[in-house]
Amino acid sequence: MMIETLERVRVPRLDASGELAGGRPRRRPERVIADKGYPSRANRTYLARRGIAATIPDRADQHANRARKGSAGGRPPAFDTEIYKQRNVVERCIGHLKKWRGIAMRSDKTVRSYHAGITLAAALLWLTLD
Repeated sequence: MMIETLERVRVPRLDASGELAGGRPRRRPERVIADKGYPSRANRTYLARRGIAATIPDRADQHANRARKGSAGGRPPAFDTEIYKQRNVVERCIGHLKKWRGIAMRSDKTVRSYHAGITLAAALLWLTLD
């Protein structure tokens, strides 16, 4: 689902003062920070092809397979632990969103209504931040 999600990213352009600027929204993030569920070759190839930096830890089985192959296994991908620590912001946000029962249990019948619920919960969360 990572590729499908990144295809939907639209970030409005801002000028130096933080106001909305003209032009098309950005569709390419500078970096993707993901957990051990996303280190597949397809995901890494997609990110590299689009010029997006990736901070994704390898799973233990991938590390073992690379070691088993020896020099033919290639070099492990770069991984910056300091950048990876920033992922907790997203995890905390997901935790706050899952306080809403409908979001946590995915009880909505359609994707459209589930997306609307997440949008509403995110807006209310943003409004209540100090």
